[in-house]
Amino acid sequence: MLDVRDLSVNYGTIRAVRGITFTVGKGELVSLLGANGAGKSSTIKAIAGALKTSAGAVTLEGRDITSANPEQVIRAGLATVPETRDVFPDLTVAENLMLGAYIYRRDHAGNRENLDRLHTLFPRLAERASQAAGTLSGGEQQMLVIARALMARPSVLLLDEPSLGLAPAIVERIFEMIETLKKSGLTILLVEQNVNQALAVADRAYVMRLGAIVASGTADEIRSTSDLSAHYLGG
Repeated sequence: MLDVRDLSVNYGTIRAVRGITFTVGKGELVSLLGANGAGKSSTIKAIAGALKTSAGAVTLEGRDITSANPEQVIRAGLATVPETRDVFPDLTVAENLMLGAYIYRRDHAGNRENLDRLHTLFPRLAERASQAAGTLSGGEQQMLVIARALMARPSVLLLDEPSLGLAPAIVERIFEMIETLKKSGLTILLVEQNVNQALAVADRAYVMRLGAIVASGTADEIRSTSDLSAHYLGG
């Protein structure tokens, strides 16, 4: 589904991502792990079209999206949930969700069907439909941005640090939802610093350090690496 080849990202003279290569197969949940500053978010932004690549290629279902802008990437079937959890605070939950369906704005029946499905997955959002998004808790806002991305009906979902800044009980709930999405057949690339949570739901994982991939394997293989924290995650 998603093929990243020799991807590099520069910020001026600083190389944040150094020629990395990885794949995400159809229906897989792949975790991209690493400490803060490892280059994970730069990788996600480059894939999503929000950051220009310095070298390499990104293909989605065989289609080259390396130079696509964010709207073109979404139309190609890839949606991103950024780590910043940006909601439109003065708009209601329902209005935020419908903004996620912008590329399908004329498909009212399809949007209603998708919204009903998401309300089943995120019942709290159904309860808060008429509430201003800015008044939601951090966990509820995370649910909202995930659901908003899913309103674009993606074939691949990129999740950037979904547990960031959330209480442990809320993190558990978010990861239960991620696992439910995985079981539905959705292809997911998960960027996460919470190694235990990420590996608990992942099929495979790649570990980044200083802009490079330094380890890869199944979740069990990565989990069994005794020096994972000390040598790969900067722990």
